[in-house]
Amino acid sequence: MVRKQVVVRGVVQGVGFRYYTQTEARRLGLAGHVRNRGDGAVEVELEGDAATVWVMLSWLQHGPPSARVEAVEVTTIPPLGETGFRIGF
Repeated sequence: MVRKQVVVRGVVQGVGFRYYTQTEARRLGLAGHVRNRGDGAVEVELEGDAATVWVMLSWLQHGPPSARVEAVEVTTIPPLGETGFRIGF
């Protein structure tokens, strides 16, 4: 079990990024949350097995069709044993 904090920068607010992220994370069976940040970025925390988290990290490199991802910063943080994936925090 791993947990990653991800900050996605670019055109990622106002384009449905949080909703697409929630849909993809739930499809993969990951736990965590996604939220908009005040600086225009989107922050995501993902928890699950390493291979599945890697799949989601790959998806976040481009996001939904309406987004334009310019940078993705990933930090490893301690797992919380969380279940479910939600929008907001």
